[in-house]
Amino acid sequence: MNKQYAPGLHLLIDFWGADQPTDLHQVEFLLREAAEACGARVLEVRLHSFGDAGGVTGVAILAESHISLHTWPEHDFIALDIFLCGDRDAAPALKVLKSGLSPKHVNVSEIRRGHDN
Repeated sequence: MNKQYAPGLHLLIDFWGADQPTDLHQVEFLLREAAEACGARVLEVRLHSFGDAGGVTGVAILAESHISLHTWPEHDFIALDIFLCGDRDAAPALKVLKSGLSPKHVNVSEIRRGHDN
């Protein structure tokens, strides 16, 4: 395998104290806006609501991989995932998600995918 090739950057993001979206149209808009911000092409958006008091789970399937969102309103927690292949920059997508959900605390872990070390 060519050690210089890197398929992309994978961000694992935790939001605490964020706005908890319950409207699936709002979630879809946010995921599409995040993808657009980093120049990714949305192939499909799949969402599911667990009811009024439950959370929301969803994924924007991208030509460049995916952006996902999973909420736990009962724990005031949202888990997000941004994986972009190639040289796409995930920072603009993260900025959109922060702006749209207004977290009080954020933790971001970066994983460089495709590295052999």
